Amino acid sequence: MDEPEENSEEKLAAIRVNGGSKIFHWMTSLFMLMIIPSFGACFAIANRYTTAIFIQLVSAIYACFEAIFLRFPDPAGHENRTSRGTAWFVAFFFCFTLFLGSVAAGSSLLLTSEQVHRFKFIGHSVASIGYKICSGIIVFVGFLKAGMSIVALLGFCYDDHTGQCNAHGIMGSAFVLYGFYMAVMLVVPWLRMNNGKYSPEFYDSMVIMLWGIVNTFTEHRPWEPWSHGDYQHTSMGIIFWACGALGLYMSRNRKRNYMPALTLILTGYAMSEHVQHLIVSTKVHGFFGEVLIIGGVVRIVEISFLLNDEEYSKSGGIYSFQYLPSFALVLSGLLFMGANEEQLQLVVNMGADHSSYILVISSCACFMQLWFLVIINFYLKLVGTSSSGVNKYGLLPSDDLESTVADTNNRHQTDDIDQFELDDMSDFGESTRHNP
Repeated sequence: MDEPEENSEEKLAAIRVNGGSKIFHWMTSLFMLMIIPSFGACFAIANRYTTAIFIQLVSAIYACFEAIFLRFPDPAGHENRTSRGTAWFVAFFFCFTLFLGSVAAGSSLLLTSEQVHRFKFIGHSVASIGYKICSGIIVFVGFLKAGMSIVALLGFCYDDHTGQCNAHGIMGSAFVLYGFYMAVMLVVPWLRMNNGKYSPEFYDSMVIMLWGIVNTFTEHRPWEPWSHGDYQHTSMGIIFWACGALGLYMSRNRKRNYMPALTLILTGYAMSEHVQHLIVSTKVHGFFGEVLIIGGVVRIVEISFLLNDEEYSKSGGIYSFQYLPSFALVLSGLLFMGANEEQLQLVVNMGADHSSYILVISSCACFMQLWFLVIINFYLKLVGTSSSGVNKYGLLPSDDLESTVADTNNRHQTDDIDQFELDDMSDFGESTRHNP
């Protein structure tokens, strides 16, 4: 059983000072810099520039106000430089995104001369693409700002703890983004009904391989002796690029494969065996690994048994079972982000156990998955379709749509032939009447 620190009561008392106002400030920042901009990004990607710019303008005003006047002080009353710098970066990036949005929305009005028509087209296209990309990035920046604010309020990640915080934050965010990517690929019908050149596992394997190459050569400094953690993280990088390379080869000719899922299973096994200094930390890492294993197994079942190696179901719809891999990745990402040593020592100081902490993190994962699905379906509503692929005009999913279009074309061709034959006969009758 882990024991609280000797000065745990003092630390907890310092954290509780102005606790209500700090929580309200963080919730407001989360809403204004992450939740609201996500809906603005939906409007931007759906080419609703005016509404998107208005939403982002509101968030930009708040971001500038927060950067100038508001703070996230730690128990000592000081906000770290990283949190301060992040606040100013968020404000700047919002302003830059608004500038791109203004160019994208107003270029067609500003540039109307025939002499600059070519430049108008190029400039408008570049501004539109850049604006949509930045509108998506700003949501992720808001997510990072929310995480940085918690770190600042609790006074974490100073001195020797900085490296561990960076590792957990980067890896955890990567899993959350992977979960969001899988949710988008599942819910958006024209991505789920993939008619592209490569299978989904090709892109998964490519990212996994590149990530593994980077981890292999950055987790250990060559001039320092090898440690227990260096062996673990470096070996994890090796298995990433090895599985990624095999997955790329198995994805030839648009074939689906299990290698990205197997990577999750192997990573989960390694994490479940990752012994920590605190018992609660070992328990949380173990559950994190088990969730990854479940996500990988579920993905294999989905690809190999539920879909029979096809891109999507025969009906074109979504089975409830298919939402599990995305949720498992979101949950594992949040678990890993909250599994750093200082955070779990705080859990021990509060007198909580690992099961209570895991349930709180799982609740956060449910809310985040809910947020993902809401904004994806909101975007589909803006473009006039749904997750099933049926739009407001009653069109069917792509496989049924193709057969419907083919049948319609065949009927049109038959009608044209019949009309041609009737026209010929009517012309012949008229000619015999006028020319007996």
